[in-house]
Amino acid sequence: MLEKGNRANTLHGILLIALFSFAAFYIASFPIVKRLSFSPLIVGIVLGMLYANSLRNKLPETWVPGIKFCTKQVLRWGIILYGFRLTLAQVAAVGVPAVAVDLVVVVVTILGGVLLGRLLKIDRDTALMTSTGSAICGAAAVLGAEPVVKCEGYKTAIAVSTVVIFGTLSMFLYPIMYRTGMLDGLSDTGVAIYTGSTLHEVAHVAGAGNAMDPTDSLGIAGTATITKMIRVMMLAPVLVVMSLALAGRRREDAAAVAEGAKAEKSRITIPWFAFGFIAVICLNSLLQHWCGVESVREIPLNGTIEYIDTFMLTMAMTALGTETSLDKFRQAGAKPFVLAGLLYVWLVVGGYFLTKWVVGMM
Repeated sequence: MLEKGNRANTLHGILLIALFSFAAFYIASFPIVKRLSFSPLIVGIVLGMLYANSLRNKLPETWVPGIKFCTKQVLRWGIILYGFRLTLAQVAAVGVPAVAVDLVVVVVTILGGVLLGRLLKIDRDTALMTSTGSAICGAAAVLGAEPVVKCEGYKTAIAVSTVVIFGTLSMFLYPIMYRTGMLDGLSDTGVAIYTGSTLHEVAHVAGAGNAMDPTDSLGIAGTATITKMIRVMMLAPVLVVMSLALAGRRREDAAAVAEGAKAEKSRITIPWFAFGFIAVICLNSLLQHWCGVESVREIPLNGTIEYIDTFMLTMAMTALGTETSLDKFRQAGAKPFVLAGLLYVWLVVGGYFLTKWVVGMM
């Protein structure tokens, strides 16, 4: 993509996305945007979509490789650096119940979403991307799955949109349920695990947790965030399994296209960035031990790395947004949002009873 002959035009495309990303960071700092817990990633994809539906046709086609670079290479490195937000100690801190609930939520949501997608006659890529976003960590999971699924950019944007809608709804719904006594069947730890294992984005979990327990005196806000980060760590193994499963599907598709002829052997796509993600988590755990600090934010340069990583992920989201037009949303129809809504019901209702049962057992 950065070949010598096309390097200047590619850099123009990257610079365009970078400028939009700076704007996303600026807008995300507005008080009203902060209150809604809209991260720069979400603002970035909105800006990209606004551009796609207004001035996109005026963009020189020679700049497109720069945008593609942001949706591929920049995205992968952003996912790898995301590991600096986590440590292995965080898993041990909340114990087996959080891991068990997270694991069931991730598996059931992805497999259930794929099956529901078939019933709703949604294309497999859109169903898988939407299910992955609901199951793991919202927009970051959708971005992580995109290089493995290799779907069109607008499908990624649709999946992200469902995460934004239902995740934002949860951020307001969960504190209301907590205040009105609807979650009295759970202990404070249970409420935290329930929140962290069923809300979509890390920002949504932080927002809901802080609304229920502003000073973290009950341990709800902190435990919910850690539970959520355990779900984030599950992204890497999910991507590996997904890659192997999709390789088999592509072989079947190739055989169907060949109509009985010898199909070309499909090469398994190994998401190496997922292994990089796990390696960085291990490295971060060692750094925390060597530095003798209690949280990852106290590790030297961790804050700077997190800022750079957020900017890279914002660039990827913005670039995906620039490839998303309203025509493509109309083409997809309402079915992806119906799917996301059904998964949302499972997360809110099923997640509650699952958490109550698991925490009660342990």
